Amino acid sequence: MGISLAVSGHPTDEELLAHYRTTGDMAYFGQLYRRHIPLVYGLCLKYLKHAEDAEDAVMQLYEELASRIVRYEILSFRTWLYSVAKNHCLQLLRKEKRKIIVEFDEQIMESEPFYHLFEDGQDEEQLEALRRCMEKLPEPQRISIRKFFLDEMSYADIAEFTGYCLKSVKSYIQNGKRNLKICIEHRTDR
Repeated sequence: MGISLAVSGHPTDEELLAHYRTTGDMAYFGQLYRRHIPLVYGLCLKYLKHAEDAEDAVMQLYEELASRIVRYEILSFRTWLYSVAKNHCLQLLRKEKRKIIVEFDEQIMESEPFYHLFEDGQDEEQLEALRRCMEKLPEPQRISIRKFFLDEMSYADIAEFTGYCLKSVKSYIQNGKRNLKICIEHRTDR
């Protein structure tokens, strides 16, 4: 079975992804990933600073994504891949405990101390309260909170990933934090 071609004569990212999902044929995923290697390599080089580390990260991502990609609903493969690659590099840097130098812009990043709820070392009661309270949030708040605190995406990245406008993302995170705090306090202060 061949790839049905888009009008331009080349399959789109979405067509390749759909074919890979339905057939499991690695050739489709390989073609899809190869066309984005310059983006992934450039991003990894920007964060990791060494060509060898960036090359390793490109290969690690290929191997990881080939098996995991079918579990995600992806609207724009390029945008999704950019976010995944960025988070992969940040995780590598954290593991090596390298300093991550990033410009801080209060218009794009959250500045209030709220991260403690998402850190390791929480007791079982707090973790269960957090899980249950996250389930109660409206979907835009829940998605924005997850992307910001767990996936460590910026407001701009979340807006690009979800399609929400930047001001809405900021509002969803602020309102979601407030709602989570109230819910968790209610659950743990019984």
